[in-house]
Parts: sequence; C-alpha cells; structure tokens
Amino acid sequence: MTDKLTVGVLGTGIMGAAMARNLARAGHTVRAWNRTRARAEPLAADGVAVADSPAEAVRDADVVLTMVHDGPAALEAMRAAAPGLRADAAWVQSTTVGVDSVEDLAAFAREQGLVFFDAPVLGTRQPAEAGQLTVLAAGPEAHRAAVRPVLDAVGARTVWTGEDGTGGSATRLKLVANSWVLAVTAATGEVLALSKALEVDPHDFFELIAGGPLDMGYLRAKAALVLEDRLTPPQFGVVTAVKDARLIVEAGARRGVRLDVAAASADRLERAVTQGHADEDMAAAYFASFDEQQPA
Repeated sequence: MTDKLTVGVLGTGIMGAAMARNLARAGHTVRAWNRTRARAEPLAADGVAVADSPAEAVRDADVVLTMVHDGPAALEAMRAAAPGLRADAAWVQSTTVGVDSVEDLAAFAREQGLVFFDAPVLGTRQPAEAGQLTVLAAGPEAHRAAVRPVLDAVGARTVWTGEDGTGGSATRLKLVANSWVLAVTAATGEVLALSKALEVDPHDFFELIAGGPLDMGYLRAKAALVLEDRLTPPQFGVVTAVKDARLIVEAGARRGVRLDVAAASADRLERAVTQGHADEDMAAAYFASFDEQQPA
C-alpha cells in the first residue's frame, strides 16, 4: 500500500471536519459524509469530496475513519456504509464510545472482513485543526502500516495500547483521560462561581497558585473561555461532554466503581444544556452553579 490513500470519513463535526481537512492536506484522497450534509459542504474548499451517503463515502476506500457522536451512531453509519465497504479495508474507529460498544463495533468489522482499529483521540478543536491530536490506538501490528499515514495526518503522536482493537484498551484509556478532563473542567467552573459569589477576583487566585503544584495550563485555558466570553465556537461541546461523562459513570458502575465526581459533572453539564448553553464549550458548565442566567 502506498503512503497516499483513499480515506472515507464518516462524521464531520468539530473533530471529524478537522481530521478530514488534514488528511486532504497530507495528499490523501478524502471523501466525507455527515448526517447533515450542510455541515460537510465547507470541506469541498479543502479538496474533500462530500458524499451523499456513507456507502458513497467509503467506496473503494483503503481506510474508513468514523468520528460521530457515539457508539450507536458509529454502528448505524457503518451499516449504511456496508454496500460500499471493501472487504480488506481498515476501519479506524475514533468516536468516543462506551466499552461495551467497542464489542458491537468490532463484531460488525468481523462480519464485513474489515481490519478493526480502536482509535479514539485526545484533544479538542484547536489541536484537531492543527493535526496535533494524540491518537490512542489498539490494533494488529501486522496492519498498522496501512493506517499509519492516516494517524500521522491527524495526530502528532500515536500511543499504541494493544494488539487487539476488539478488547477496547484504547477506549478504556480514553475514558480514564476524559474523566480527568471533565473533573478539571467542573472544578474550574466552581472556582470561578465561588470567586464571583465571594467577590474575589479570580486573577488573584491564579496569581496565588502561579508556578506551583496547584497550577495547571488546562485550568487557565478553560477559565479564560468563560472570563473572556469565548465559549463559541466550542473547543469541546457541552452535549458531547455530557455523553462522555455518562459513559464514564456507566463504565465504572459496571465494574463496581462509584464515580461521584463524574456523575456530578454530567449533571452540571446537563443543567448548562437546559440553560441554553448546548452549543458552547463545556466550560459553560460554569453557569450551572447559578439558578438564574447571568454573565460570567
């Protein structure tokens, strides 16, 4: 297989659109499909062919990349793509899904003769657009060369977690990482809300912790989105964060672990949605600290 591939991308939201653009910029032939076609059409300006159906997007593709909302959406898209799938194609499944969903997706891959890679990514809009995502990947070493040009185009680093994508080792690591991301985001919102309530300048807090073990770049980045009213366009959307938080809670519960912080984060995020912040960055969970709508 050459380094220049034909890639079918299913899902062109915040992450999928950026990944499709970077694949095209790397010289690959890219066809993309999105449930709402209008959201995919801007990709045409970057050399991506916009398809009317999943089957059209994946026809003759060496690699299929899925980046949709959740596991059921990934399976639905791939079932619709089935008539166009090549039996020996590689499937890079980058949607963040639940551990149990990986089994369903891997079973479909076996039915279709696809080489399955469990490959969620770590990163938000900005690193996605820059091709600087971290790819967490599990899949057979014998077939990794076939997908390496794709992974290199969308990410700065690939962390291999295992030989068998069906085991979900990459997804499990992604859920652990996202549990930390969500916890920090929730804590950031509460720090800002408490500062407001106690009439403390949040910048005094940042100065207090500067350079010490309590300081954190992610804390400052998420706080800045709120304080500078830069919640749109989202780096990581509220609705997606709710979904991930629920997956994390479910994964823990099924293995006898109670994740109170993740559950509380999901509740905060859902309140932000009901308050009208669904299309904003997940840092908008800040507003869930208040009963009435108000500025940061």
